[in-house]
Amino acid sequence: MIAPDQLMALVATAGLPVVGLVAVLEGPIITVLAGWAAAQGLLPLWPLAVVLMLADLIGDLAFYALGRHGAAWVSQPLRDRLGLHPERLDGVARRFHTRGGRILIMGKLTHSAGALILTAAGAARMPLRPFVVYNLMATVPKSLIFLALGHIAGHAWERIGTWIANGSWILLALIAATFVLRRWRRGSVV
Repeated sequence: MIAPDQLMALVATAGLPVVGLVAVLEGPIITVLAGWAAAQGLLPLWPLAVVLMLADLIGDLAFYALGRHGAAWVSQPLRDRLGLHPERLDGVARRFHTRGGRILIMGKLTHSAGALILTAAGAARMPLRPFVVYNLMATVPKSLIFLALGHIAGHAWERIGTWIANGSWILLALIAATFVLRRWRRGSVV
């Protein structure tokens, strides 16, 4: 991760383009730090919000493209060893066609499972338009919350980063436990 003092120096010299590029790669903590920079008058707030949301969308589209086109570069024996055999991919595709929006939003909000779910959406051949719509439904409030958090308390970025990481893992664990409990109640988990 880029150090905050380095980010602030980059912001002072290059502004929004640098923030956008770094946000594609780094994620929520950069949004917090950018909010802090806006609070200090280094960046205009609303253009910054738009750049951060676009950067998030570009990063998510890259994971989607990896899922959609990446499997073609992997040999079938390796795909089988990774558990990416046709039957499993068909099951993933069915889930994304029936509950794709819900799965995508939950993945975006957990952050810890985000990359995997975004890639799975591409592998499941989720149509691009619904992918973008559902993605934006999660990206807009998430980006605005992290931006506001940074604007208000960006000086505590390290603590906020820890909260984001711990919170996303806890949310992922709760979702996984709920999934297992539902399957167990239906009698389909051994």
